[in-house]
Amino acid sequence: MSAASESDSASVEPRAGAGGRRAGARVDVLHGVNLDQLGRRDPAHYGTLTLAQLEERIAGFAARLDLRPSFFQANAEQAYVERLHAARTAADGLVLNPGAWTHYAYAIRDALEIAGLPAVEVHLSAVDEREPFRRTSVIRDLCVATVSGEGPDGYATALARLREHL
Repeated sequence: MSAASESDSASVEPRAGAGGRRAGARVDVLHGVNLDQLGRRDPAHYGTLTLAQLEERIAGFAARLDLRPSFFQANAEQAYVERLHAARTAADGLVLNPGAWTHYAYAIRDALEIAGLPAVEVHLSAVDEREPFRRTSVIRDLCVATVSGEGPDGYATALARLREHL
């Protein structure tokens, strides 16, 4: 398997929704390093869902909000950065869980800034209640919201917060 995996939903032009929001907005959901190991990692922090199961749930959350998600996971920082570069023209908004890169990957921060899209940072675990190094986020100030400690349901919260900004 490659360092990056990707699945995209069908392409449909967004249309204006209630309150001027774009219905059917394209949302890139980017999973970072080690998130392909969900279901095998410490279930106390990360739960028992695999990445595929998590993405199924996220797709359901997105459908209820009339959002069109595409999913991407990488264990190589370069691939994650390149996906952020491409997002500028491929997506209307971003939901990001960079994993451990959250705490130190300034290249990802710079790529997010270049993308110039509304983004929500999300973490399955309550990172602000864990080890001191996990309490630092190099992307938080570029995001419209941060959601952590809600497990898989945090993605529903993240998508709802993102939709408010689209």
